[in-house]
Amino acid sequence: MRAASQLVLLLGCLCGPAFGQEVVTSPAPDSVAVSVYRAPSRDSDTAMDLDWLEGYALITEKRTVEIPAGQTTIRFEGVAAGLFPESAIVTGLPSGVREKNLDADLLSPRSLYARAYGRPVVLRRTAPGSGKVSEERAVIRSGPDGAAIVQTAAGFEVANCGGPDAALIYPDVPKDLSARPTLSVQTESASPQKATLSLSYLAWGFDWQSNYVIRMNPDGRTADLSAWVTLASSDSTSFGDAETAVIAGEVNREDTEAGGAPSGGDLVLRCFVQPLVASPPMVAPPPPMPVMAPMMEMADIVVTAQAARGALMAAPVTVQQEGLGDLKLYRVPLPVTVAANAQKQVALAERPAVKVEALYRSEVWQDSAGEVRQMLRTRNRKEEGLGLPLPGGPVTVFEPRGDTMLFVGEGGLSDLAEGEDVEIMLSAATQITLEAQTMREEGKSRTVQLTARNARPVPVRFEARIATSLSDHIKSPSTSLKRKDGRSIWAITIPPGSAKTMTYNLVNSD
Repeated sequence: MRAASQLVLLLGCLCGPAFGQEVVTSPAPDSVAVSVYRAPSRDSDTAMDLDWLEGYALITEKRTVEIPAGQTTIRFEGVAAGLFPESAIVTGLPSGVREKNLDADLLSPRSLYARAYGRPVVLRRTAPGSGKVSEERAVIRSGPDGAAIVQTAAGFEVANCGGPDAALIYPDVPKDLSARPTLSVQTESASPQKATLSLSYLAWGFDWQSNYVIRMNPDGRTADLSAWVTLASSDSTSFGDAETAVIAGEVNREDTEAGGAPSGGDLVLRCFVQPLVASPPMVAPPPPMPVMAPMMEMADIVVTAQAARGALMAAPVTVQQEGLGDLKLYRVPLPVTVAANAQKQVALAERPAVKVEALYRSEVWQDSAGEVRQMLRTRNRKEEGLGLPLPGGPVTVFEPRGDTMLFVGEGGLSDLAEGEDVEIMLSAATQITLEAQTMREEGKSRTVQLTARNARPVPVRFEARIATSLSDHIKSPSTSLKRKDGRSIWAITIPPGSAKTMTYNLVNSD
């Protein structure tokens, strides 16, 4: 069964404007700036969901238009499909904005067919075998869900159902359909003039994150760090040569429903099994099963060391950090294209020989030990080789093995300012274990023993962070404990193939 979706659009003009009102179309911006904000519901150290981007962007466009005298509707074509109409601001108009509207629908086979209900079209038939083409006038008598029912001089029939190939030819395009997302504003001018307008708006369907790659050096005490900013767009509009920035930090913004003009959708028409007659009133056929839109395919694009005219520089393009109140803004120094349904990466920082400590950690609650995890620790200071704001994001760690680098783990990094501790938790350890055992209980006191074992052939640094309830206190530890962030810390080095123990008393003060 073939769908009657062979739609042919003859060249025609857009329907004219309302009487006494001119329509001016701006097909594209002269320049554009895109600032991407992270999804408010996503933790900074977790990866983006490329199939469902919930961040947003502030888009600012410059456009030059010729405004006639009198009332005028200005159509800004090529805006983001995810535009929030209530956020749009237009400046530079002689008398301001009287009304603004995000065009309700986009030009598509489905929307074009739906708008043609009850209107005349041309039914073109191609006879099989001979290829002979015939045309006759017809009127569409059905909606876009079901069969393509048309009325001709001979009566009612279902187009392209069991007979020769048929196609519908439309004489024009309805004025409220646009091939691209369009924002319209109404204004008024006392005289004709050329104006440079600024259009700013928020749009849904963007996101960004930092990605960190850590390559451990053979000495085990330093590492080379590469940081990248990855920005992604699921919008159908591309922004070429845009001034681009990403914003780190959480903005106090209430979420609303995703903006944007509908995409129009596909036209899927079905045939009736039984022939139709013209005499009785026709009942619309049942709608087809919904067709899920395909997942967005994200094309990885890496911004290399390329200047505006293609001249190569000695180092990768690196984003520049700026202050923005309590937020941090990372600006890309060269114009880039924020492409539709794509992602792009720009270098954030490259830091060689950063001082790091590789160790293992377990969280202990009272007398119960959690799993042991690998971790890397340093401080975000110039003395350690860092000393820059670090926006949160996923971390990938590699270690040298002979002449190659092998993947050893993944973790995450939260947003960090200069001077803060950097702790990257990796996967659970398989050869380092911690056991907690209650040795004895006497009244309100119980003795707990921790045993840490190292099955690796090399010594390892290990720490257990012990937390207790407000009514319990650690007394008489068998070794000295550090105190940090409200926890008692047992920090040791475990020789290869050996174990170490410590004991402490938990005393309840209630």
